[in-house]
Amino acid sequence: MATHHTKMLIIGSGPAGYSAAIYGARAMLEPIVVQGLQPGGQLTITTDVENYPGYRDVVQGPWLMEEMQAQAEHVGTRMMWDTIVEVDLANGSPFRAIGDSGDEYIGDTLVIATGAQAKWLGVPGEQELGGKGVSACATCDGFFYRGKKVVVIGGGNTAVEEALYLTNHSDDVTLIHRRDELRSEKILQERLFASDKITPLWNKTVSSFVAGENGALDHLELTDTVTGETSTIQADGAFVAIGHAPATELFTDKLPMDDGGYLLVEAGTPKTEIPGVFACGDVMDHTYRQAVTAAGTGCMAALDAERFLATLDFAKAEAEAAE
Repeated sequence: MATHHTKMLIIGSGPAGYSAAIYGARAMLEPIVVQGLQPGGQLTITTDVENYPGYRDVVQGPWLMEEMQAQAEHVGTRMMWDTIVEVDLANGSPFRAIGDSGDEYIGDTLVIATGAQAKWLGVPGEQELGGKGVSACATCDGFFYRGKKVVVIGGGNTAVEEALYLTNHSDDVTLIHRRDELRSEKILQERLFASDKITPLWNKTVSSFVAGENGALDHLELTDTVTGETSTIQADGAFVAIGHAPATELFTDKLPMDDGGYLLVEAGTPKTEIPGVFACGDVMDHTYRQAVTAAGTGCMAALDAERFLATLDFAKAEAEAAE
């Protein structure tokens, strides 16, 4: 067991954590990134990435995260292969965290970049066909299904928004919902019902995703929630849109959250209620959830952390001068 001290402690990796580390290291904050259970975040289980700025051709998600990590290390970040299991924020800066290894991490500032995970159905074929027709992000992957038949599973705002977005690429979108009415906002429902490209399929649950001879998604097996009858629907792409779960359990009763468990921040900033603690990426963003927006808020967190420390140093200097 060891104690590690840094001016900027970052919990979690991915685009938000790595971007915060890059900016923090360039500001001479000597950041430490505690990688967590999934170093690199959700992009490590994403194949083709075509919407991250700076890359003309499609790049692979794991490769992009490896490059970000390497860049952060190159400018002076320390990567720790550990998972934080306890944090102490009550006494203000410096903040204390304990890793699963037993190591202690002390940070003058704390950047939370623990991300969020898409909720899945947990049915056969879902994980096996991830990146081969099954996705949890239409904004990320819808482009790959131009002119093809796609389905969206869900009935809330996320599902309706994904279905509407997919009409930019497909004229044949089916929304599969387990009930006979949607849970989304009325204005979204009106837009969906007004679209001649979207067909709702009521009272159906997905029992499995089935591959074709080419190894990619071919069709979905469905079960009627009223009659119990089974059926199938052909689809080239299927988008599971039943919500996301932010990784905020560590901060329960320590930081304010919304009803969905996302950390609350000051509008337009990554600042949490506690001075010196910043949240960035999907852990605080339930609207956009893109790699580029996560990276942007990571940059913001690092810049605000630098300013916070500068303010502390100035106050300390003034106090010493007054003695």
